[in-house]
This record gives sequence, structure tokens and C-alpha cells, in this order.
Amino acid sequence: MGLFSFGGAILDMLIMVFQAWNSMVDVVFGLLIASPENFKDGGPWQIIEEINPIFVAVGSSLVVIFFVIGFCSESIDVKEEMRLEKILTLLCRLGLAEFMVANNVTIMKAIFQSVGNLVNLLSLGNGVHLKMTREAAEVIGDLGFCESILMLILTTVLSLVILVCGFFLIYTVYFRFLKILIVVPLGSIAYSTMSGNHMVTHTAITYTKYFLSVVFEAVTMALAIIVCNAMLNAGLPPIDGSFSAWAAVLLYLCELTFGIALTVGSVKGAQNLTSKALGL
Repeated sequence: MGLFSFGGAILDMLIMVFQAWNSMVDVVFGLLIASPENFKDGGPWQIIEEINPIFVAVGSSLVVIFFVIGFCSESIDVKEEMRLEKILTLLCRLGLAEFMVANNVTIMKAIFQSVGNLVNLLSLGNGVHLKMTREAAEVIGDLGFCESILMLILTTVLSLVILVCGFFLIYTVYFRFLKILIVVPLGSIAYSTMSGNHMVTHTAITYTKYFLSVVFEAVTMALAIIVCNAMLNAGLPPIDGSFSAWAAVLLYLCELTFGIALTVGSVKGAQNLTSKALGL
């Protein structure tokens, strides 16, 4: 390293930025593993549990209304249409609707726990941390004065981009919790439509698809982070005679920044990707 080189400072800054990114990734995985019941020490979920009985009461009333609508729409001629199997079908539909209205939150808690365990299994034994390669560190440490100034300027810009991407990553995961907490109480109203005919029952199906896409979004987010970090940790790109060592390292840092931005983009589009992949 030259006497007036900034290579050591650049290396320290990159290490600090990588540590900050890794810390943000750890926070994200901690949030993806956690159930909404434990989010922010359970404070938001407690509010949902206090509000949910109101929605259950409304949903229970709507069950009867939708049942009457379904009965009237399917019973043109009571003497001909109301056979025993038809009556049993209507009663089963009514009972199932009431059960889902009263117990949908309990079922949701089990789904939250299952998805959290799946994300935890994905993160175990997988390299989710970004690392500086030994080759890149050696090249940065041996930079000359002119190269180190240029590298310092560009590295500062790239570091700011990485930190901003990290904050967007955390924001996306927080926004997922917000969507879940808002959607959960609406389940009682959505599932009350199960007592009606096939036209109104579509509401319950649509709600279930959206809810599952939001919940399983955590799995897609975890996979995106794991796969993208594995790509980023692959090392320096192949160097031919047209590039000097420091230019190759600069390309490597640009590739890292692009990969981190790609990670954030994949995480932000996780719900849409989950919906299309699972047909939700």
C-alpha cells in the first residue's frame, strides 16, 4: 500500500457497509421468522384481538343473510329441489361458514407458525451474509494514490446505495406485517359468504388466496435473499488482459451493488411472484 493511498480507509468503509447490510439481513430474517403475534412484542396483535370480536359479530350476522340469499337463489321450486341431500349440503355449508367466522384467527395463527418454521429451516445452514473476497481486499489494500481517490469516490456512492437498499428491505418486511394485521380481522366478514351460493362464496376464495399470498410472501423473500447473496459471494468476475486489477475490483463492487438492488427488487415483488407461482 502506498504512503498516500486511501486503500485502508476504503477497505474499512466497505467492511462497515457489508456489516451493516448483514445486520439488516439478520433483522429481516428475524422478522420473517416471527409470527405477527410476536411483532413489536405483540402490541399490534393485541389491538387486532380486541377488535376482532366486532368483526366476528358482524360476520355471524352476515352468515344468516348470505344463507338466506343462497337458499332463495337455489330453491326455485321447494317441492322439487329440496331433497335430503340438498338440505344436508345447505346445512353443512352453513355450519362450515359459522365455524370459519368464529375460528379463522386460530387457523391463521397456525399458518403463521408453519411459515415461520419454514423460513427458519431455509435460513439454517445457508450463507445469508455478504462477504468481502480475499482477492478484492488485497487489491484495494495495494491501491496507489490516484486509483484510491477514484475508488474512494465511487465506493462512497455505492455504499450509500447499499445502505438505502437495506432500509428499503426492512421497510418492505414491515409493510408485509402491516398488510397481515389489516387483513386478519376482515376474515370473519369474508368467510361469512361461504353460507351463500357460489357467486358470493367467491369472496371467501379471493380473500383466502390473498391471505396465503401475503403470508407465504415471507418464504419467497427468504429464498430471494439467500439466492442473491449466494450469487454475490461468488467472487470476482473473470479478468482478462483488458482490465487492470483495481478496475476488476471496481466492476466487482458495481456487481455487488447491482445484486443488492436486485435482491431488494425481488423482495418487493415477492407477493406478486408468490401469487403467480402458486396460482393464488
